[in-house]
Amino acid sequence: MSERAPLTENIHYEQACDQAIAMCGGNMRGAIKALIMANEYLEHELQELQALASGGLTRTGSARAKGAA
Repeated sequence: MSERAPLTENIHYEQACDQAIAMCGGNMRGAIKALIMANEYLEHELQELQALASGGLTRTGSARAKGAA
């Protein structure tokens, strides 16, 4: 059986949802679009950080030559 999130977590998400909608002038579609765009941006940033951490980039940010150590 799945456990329900504590009430305080639910309130946090409700407040965050209300805030996102308010920031978009009450336009729910606009709020969803903004959240999707923010998520895509964060996914891109995460991919770049993962590549950097895995050694895919040098310290200068340029691509490492294939086979280079």
